[in-house]
Amino acid sequence: MNTMLKTIGKAARTAIMGGLLVAGTAYADIDAGPAPDFTLKSQSGENLRLSEFRGEVVMINFWASWCAPCRQEMPLLDELYRQYQPLGFTILGVNVEEDSTKARQMLKKLPVNFPVLFDNKSDVSKLYNVVAMPSTVLVDRDGNIRYLHQGYKPGYEESYQQQVRELIRE
Repeated sequence: MNTMLKTIGKAARTAIMGGLLVAGTAYADIDAGPAPDFTLKSQSGENLRLSEFRGEVVMINFWASWCAPCRQEMPLLDELYRQYQPLGFTILGVNVEEDSTKARQMLKKLPVNFPVLFDNKSDVSKLYNVVAMPSTVLVDRDGNIRYLHQGYKPGYEESYQQQVRELIRE
């Protein structure tokens, strides 16, 4: 599949990525090419751009406050961030709700150390063809999408950890 994805256009890669998510794949190991760049306002009020993190392994986690698996996963992601951040890893938590009020309230109860961004107009979630919550994309140091995850069940964090370690070592 990696070879096939390298030879097709961006629109087709995006459709395939979306198809993997719709098909209910827990995760897919793919090389879908460059991660689409974006800029979003963060919880602290500053604009953050994905391309600013080139050279780091980046986990983009799309979530919503109404999503129980998202809430369950959040502290585990924060622990992953604290463990691997010194080695060149970051997480960008992208909230997909139109109104960020409930997300901000949730973050007061479940604070995290990684940057949280707000995709109020769903531009970035559409760009990444997000169809389920949570959805997680792992991007390598060169800015290429390497793993896609849909949903969360206890134990997925072990896959995250293994994949993050692999990408950090590259």
